[in-house]
Amino acid sequence: MSPRRPSVNEAMRRRSRERLLQATVELVEERGYEATTLGDIADRAGTARGLVSYYFPGKRLLLQSAAHRLMHCELAAALGREPAPADGREVLARAIDAVLALPVRHPVVMRAHMAGILQAEGFSECEERQRLAELLLGAVRAWGSADPEQDYRMLRALLMGGVFAQLIPGAAMPLARLRADAFQRYGLPWELGVPPGDLPPGGTPLPGTAQR
Repeated sequence: MSPRRPSVNEAMRRRSRERLLQATVELVEERGYEATTLGDIADRAGTARGLVSYYFPGKRLLLQSAAHRLMHCELAAALGREPAPADGREVLARAIDAVLALPVRHPVVMRAHMAGILQAEGFSECEERQRLAELLLGAVRAWGSADPEQDYRMLRALLMGGVFAQLIPGAAMPLARLRADAFQRYGLPWELGVPPGDLPPGGTPLPGTAQR
């Protein structure tokens, strides 16, 4: 039997890694971070336990990569939803709405992710985070930023703060207020993106929702 080509091996490794990341999101949402073990994740992904340690140095960094993949997937879906964005303002509006909606759509995973960022490990420089950064950088470029790198960092800080503010026990900030402040900062009309509550004309419904 001839050995597999490097491209085939790489595709198999990528699929195994993707299964582990998806399994992490599913199990943390179902059981919480502390109750989810690396063995549970390997079993759910259908991979060997040793592969988890091969790809990720620990459960906390595995969760970070899984959360970054989740954020990237949600953001990519929002940007790619039909109808296509008419201009750069719609692109940025969809990006802001997709990220700020994460604590509503995935509260357990996002709470565990934000808690991990505040610990000693900090950020993991994984490929999922890089993909997320590329989409956000593209959004500020489409918006017309004169300094995309600086505006990307500011947008990232604003969105991280907005996600965290929705998850503070007993003092959570409402999504609508956080969204309004972000849209005001970037000069975006309320009706762009996915307005919370009753959707004004022009709002793009989330999958599975109906526009009134």
